[in-house]
Amino acid sequence: MNRTALLPLLLAAACGLAQLAAAPARAEIVVNVDQGATQPLPIAIPVFSGPALATQIQQVISSDLASSALFRPLDPASFPKAVPNVNVQPDFDAWKALSAQGLLDGQVTEDADGHLRVDFRLWDVYAGQQLLGLQFTSTPENWRRMAHKVADAVYEKLTGQSGYFDTRVVFVAESGSKLNRSRRLEIMDQDGANPSFLTNGNLEVYTPRFSANSQEITYMVLRPSGSAIYVLNTETGRYEAVGHFPGMVFAPRFSPDGGKIVLSVVRDGNTDIYTLTLASGAIRRLTTDPAINTSPCYSPDGSQIVFNSNRDGSPELYVMNADGSNVRRISFGGGRYTTPVWSPDGKLIAFTKQTGNVFHIGVMAPDGSGEKLLTSAYMDEGPTWAPNSRLIMFARDEGAGEHLWMVDVSGRILRPAPYVLGASDPAWSALLP
Repeated sequence: MNRTALLPLLLAAACGLAQLAAAPARAEIVVNVDQGATQPLPIAIPVFSGPALATQIQQVISSDLASSALFRPLDPASFPKAVPNVNVQPDFDAWKALSAQGLLDGQVTEDADGHLRVDFRLWDVYAGQQLLGLQFTSTPENWRRMAHKVADAVYEKLTGQSGYFDTRVVFVAESGSKLNRSRRLEIMDQDGANPSFLTNGNLEVYTPRFSANSQEITYMVLRPSGSAIYVLNTETGRYEAVGHFPGMVFAPRFSPDGGKIVLSVVRDGNTDIYTLTLASGAIRRLTTDPAINTSPCYSPDGSQIVFNSNRDGSPELYVMNADGSNVRRISFGGGRYTTPVWSPDGKLIAFTKQTGNVFHIGVMAPDGSGEKLLTSAYMDEGPTWAPNSRLIMFARDEGAGEHLWMVDVSGRILRPAPYVLGASDPAWSALLP
């Protein structure tokens, strides 16, 4: 197996940087993520002072914030002369002249023990107030994660919602012709950096899904004798088949506590939803309907499961209690509904919908209200949520094979994900520790 070891990250955040002004009041600048046509916030991010890595850290932070479409980093070529000390108060008039509303100033230093330290301050330019002052420390090989942590802190301060930059995405990397297709698990940072294969391509893999702590991935393997469900530990690289099911098994997903896997099993001509308790190997059947029941996904609190079933004639979305009781249909908008997935905050369910020959990624409330279609294309499928419940990644096929795309819950931001090769079945991790 070809994989890159995931290095430990020892990050320390401290709010004890010396204050240069009176304790700031609440932020004067706020980015409203729920406003449908908001203009990106102009923010100046000068090159951080320090060793060569300082420039790269600043560039990753700027790229992260720009990718959200909520921020517009200004051109550094127009900036006034940089101040080499983050503890020096900025000349706010100079930054106002550039129409910068926010200013992110930072410096990178190397400690005697070889660790990198990033000190940064976020300023409200027009109010002349510091909004945030933090310090992150880690080993040099984790410099990209340090940059993502800074971007997450800025995002959270200015939007009031948690960031999503220090995360990873696992997916199925596809290559070769349709008749000789290789399907390997691959993992990357959310911005496309550090891609690494997790399987060797000898067997076809499908539907990888992270555990809540992002340390384990469950997925389906298709073998000549049938299919099997595997669990892979991303820290150790160890993987193993779990459960013993005759026939086909597919669509695995962890419970929120990581103790169970919910999945679909084909047995005696029926496709039903089961749970597998990982510690004991105990198997429990949740659905007994003669229709096809598949794509189960737990609610964040583990009390409910959403799935799709054709028990009413065509694929629709249903919600049931985690023990299989109280099944109720929630989709009534026409078309075919598949691949539901609950948002991390529990407020929405994303899904794939087919109407005629057109596919959509959509969202609705857990009771089925407020259905909204975010995309429309020849083939869009398989949504997965960013951990802050603002962005959805999915696979799109425009006729030349599947690729990863992203859309936000307003539908305003729609763009390719930062991975240009063939890919499907994405799954977004939680924020990394």
